[in-house]
Amino acid sequence: MMSGTASAAGGFPVSIDLVVEAEGWPPEAELETLVQQSLDAAAAFVAADFAEAGEPEQGASELTVAFADDARVRELNRDFRAKDKPTNVLSFPAPAMPGEGPVFLGDVVLARETVAREAEIDGKPLDHHIRHLVVHGFLHLLGYDHEDDEEAEVMEGLETRILAHLGIADPYAPVGDDVAPGDAHRTTG
Repeated sequence: MMSGTASAAGGFPVSIDLVVEAEGWPPEAELETLVQQSLDAAAAFVAADFAEAGEPEQGASELTVAFADDARVRELNRDFRAKDKPTNVLSFPAPAMPGEGPVFLGDVVLARETVAREAEIDGKPLDHHIRHLVVHGFLHLLGYDHEDDEEAEVMEGLETRILAHLGIADPYAPVGDDVAPGDAHRTTG
């Protein structure tokens, strides 16, 4: 398990607990770097997004990022979302707790086989897809969602800007020559 802090110029500090529960993921040191860089960029963009919307600044925060397998994510998806199938990423926002100090945002859990399969199908480097899903899960913990078109436009636009900052192509762009507009891969968590 790794603990670290990601913060960005203009962002807010985020303490990270990284847990690798399943085999087959990249080495833990590589995951640590991917998560820290992804959350560093996301914290900066979210802080700017909050400021632009006139919302209060996000203070110091904590979250757990777990790298699991499809079986574990299927179990969590079944037990907490009544969907008996694996998905690429799940986010579990923590209830608001009064008090001082960093705010625990919750947990983000990724499913190894699903993440690897999606990256291969879409022809994306695995590390790019992991970064995208970490950012996606983090945004869910902060209250962003994609349940309707307006929410999806805001959340996906923010994800796209964060990932572009990290040198990663738009994850919502169509994949391949025979993909019709609007048929791009969507995250499911």
